Amino acid sequence: MTDLALRHSGAFRIWLIAIAAALSLSLWARPAQAEAYLLIDASSGKVLQATNATQPWYPASLTKIMTAYVTLSAVKQGRINLDTLLTVSPNALSQAPSKMGFPAGTQVTVDNALKMMMVKSANDMAVVLAEGVGGSVDGFSALMNETARQLGMTQTHYVNPNGLPDDRQISSARDLGILSRAFYRDLPEYQYYAHLPGIKFGRRITHNFNKLIGRYPGADGLKTGFICASGFNLVASATRNDRHLIAVVLGASSSAQRTVKAAQLLEKGFNGSKLAWLKPSLGTVEQLPPVDALPPNLRDQVCGPHRKRPAAEDEDDDIEITLDNQSDVANPTYALAKLQTNIKASDILSVPAVLAQPVIVYTGPARTGSALIAADAEESARQAASIAAHKKRRKAAKTAKKPAAHKPEKQEAKQDSKPAASKHAAPKPAASGKTKHATASASEPAAKPAAKPAAKPAAKPAAHPAPKPAAAAPAKPKPKPTASQKDSAPKT
Repeated sequence: MTDLALRHSGAFRIWLIAIAAALSLSLWARPAQAEAYLLIDASSGKVLQATNATQPWYPASLTKIMTAYVTLSAVKQGRINLDTLLTVSPNALSQAPSKMGFPAGTQVTVDNALKMMMVKSANDMAVVLAEGVGGSVDGFSALMNETARQLGMTQTHYVNPNGLPDDRQISSARDLGILSRAFYRDLPEYQYYAHLPGIKFGRRITHNFNKLIGRYPGADGLKTGFICASGFNLVASATRNDRHLIAVVLGASSSAQRTVKAAQLLEKGFNGSKLAWLKPSLGTVEQLPPVDALPPNLRDQVCGPHRKRPAAEDEDDDIEITLDNQSDVANPTYALAKLQTNIKASDILSVPAVLAQPVIVYTGPARTGSALIAADAEESARQAASIAAHKKRRKAAKTAKKPAAHKPEKQEAKQDSKPAASKHAAPKPAASGKTKHATASASEPAAKPAAKPAAKPAAKPAAHPAPKPAAAAPAKPKPKPTASQKDSAPKT
């Protein structure tokens, strides 16, 4: 009986432990808040911190990490090269912003398309690459899904190369961590695409949407993403003292908040903790157990009417901090205190980024040296001429509107004044018998004005008592009787 009781008590204890583990796992995996975080060591894949890391999520423009990975893998395998010319299709042109907006038929190299996609997050350039490498968006999506399967991304499915809204396009912080590790591990010669400071297309300069570039010490990648359903996403990479860390932030409420949280995660990883040995090991990123659930839809929280301005991928962090006094981001010290960090927001967002020279991008075949400078100057001149022409058209439109509002009134006034003058002048020709026949024989329109004034003065005195005009007429000739008699003789 004693052995049986012990066996039963031992089995019960194991059962309780299993139940507790399952409950803790479900609570850890289920999103208590609409955010997901992951911090991993890029070299070993060890998980340093994870919150909702296996919760399915809409990747938004983090999709472009896979687009770049598949494209650069094709370059590395020799199927295409960076100077291969690709053509902008009507389908690429029709993509929603952010985009370059080149007309259909424009040609661009693989290299330039990658730079525009990774820095500006250009959705049209992602489609140009997809159609150039995979033949079509569907064909390229199949390549993306096959690559994801090979890398062990068990929670990811792609239907487009740019991350524009689609309920079927799903990933997770876990899978994005796996992909980011593969990008740095498998394509070391192309890592510069991950941390370009900005691009210059003629007169237009676009800085990297990843605000850690040029601000956070050691930041070297990787990509931002945003749609209303996903919130603000970021995969941030940094290297210090030969240690490479990758942080994944999903579902932040603003661009500034995702930047701050990523910096906090990276800082925690680099500084470590004396009590880290007390925490249970989370294993490697590949070992994180996936969760079977639907991704949260953050549209109301991120893009709802409570925002002072519409949410956007390229929103300015500094303006976000200044305007929204009710948000955590408005008070960086408070926001960072919540994140339990010693890093100050002023070190990340308030201080202007150290911006390196933006990379020149252009359309058409590959150019180097003086040809590249000439292409840049030509595009700058074209844009300047286009801007000048646009301003000229706007100015012409404004000046055309002003006369249209005032000229008709002046013209009407002139037309009204001319007949008024003829009314007074009409009686003079009527006084001489010679001109009477001349005006009558000239034309009917000339005769009509003479007739009208004659009728009107006759009608006006009729409205007043007859004695008054009669009295007024003799009053004038009295001072000069001889003149009045002479003038009245020919009239009769």
